[in-house]
Formats: sequence, structure tokens, C-alpha cells
Amino acid sequence: MNHIHARCAHAALSLKSRNLLVMFLLALGVNPPAGAVTDNQWQAVSDVGAGVLIGSALAIPPIRDDWQGFRQAGYSIGLAAGLATLGKALVTEERPDQSGNDSFPSGHAAVAFASATTMYRRYGWEYGVPAYALATLTGAARVAAHKHHWYDAVAGAGIGVGSGWLFTDPFNDNVQLVPWADSKHVDVLVGVSW
Repeated sequence: MNHIHARCAHAALSLKSRNLLVMFLLALGVNPPAGAVTDNQWQAVSDVGAGVLIGSALAIPPIRDDWQGFRQAGYSIGLAAGLATLGKALVTEERPDQSGNDSFPSGHAAVAFASATTMYRRYGWEYGVPAYALATLTGAARVAAHKHHWYDAVAGAGIGVGSGWLFTDPFNDNVQLVPWADSKHVDVLVGVSW
């Protein structure tokens, strides 16, 4: 019976991995051939990439009934966004397109890599590989759009990876903690399957 359950779980995981890949390919499809891409189109690619990654990192845990993962994703993304905002306030760095003095670090790269790291740490490489690919595209698109220097994107990526590793634990669906209470007791039951 456990063998059949393992096959079903693997098939579901593979389907979810394919769904992430489809989201990644859709984000890639936003832009025309490389020679004709404008700064605004690269900016749209980075906006879509960051949005897809944040949405995925926050949507996958509830789909998997993993509320601890949802909380960890929220903390990771929140810390990355906060640190990027603080960095922009403390470091005066002109954007390559001269639209402001808040280039360092890239907030898009920070939240994209926090999301990707959270998915990788929580659910493994099948989620992490497409998420990191899209996060890399997001950071590169910010540079191509002339919104950031390459080192702004690298710093943002470092912030995101750090916050993802800080808050995210691997998901183990073999161990479940279930709160339990009656009129005389409050307890936590631990369920283990193997």
C-alpha cells in the first residue's frame, strides 16, 4: 500500500514540477526575440518573473496543506523585501537609466531569490531548479532593462538566498504534528508514517 501511495505522490510531485516549468516558460514568452527587446519589455519580464515566483512560493504550501511552509515563505520574502528596502535607503546608487538613486540592491532579485530558495529548501530540486532559473531571468532582466547594475542584482540575489535559507526548513510529510484538546487536556499528537 505504501508503495502505491509513494507512486501517486511522485506523480503528483512531477505534475507540480511541470506546472512550475510551464509558469517559467510563460514568463519567458513575455518577451520577443532578444534583438528587439526594449527596456520596458525587459522590465515587464522582471515584473512577471518576480510576481510568478512570489505567487508560487505563497500558493504551493496551502495547496499542499503546508501552513508552516506558507509562514516560512512569507517570512523569507518579507525579510528579503525589507532588507532590500533598507539597503536602498542607506546606499545612494544611481540607476543605470538615471531614474533614481535607489539602485542598490535589486528588490526584484531579492524577492525572486527568496521565493526560489524557499521552494527549493521546502520541496526540493524539482521545485528549485525552475524557480532558480526564473529568479536568474528576473535579475538579468532588471540589468537588461537598465534598472540595476549587475552588482545590484547579485546583492539582491544574495539577500534573497540568505533569507530563504534562514527561515525555511525542508518539508517532511512523513511527520505530522496535530494539536489535540479535550475538556481536561491540551496536547500535540505526533503522527509518523514510513
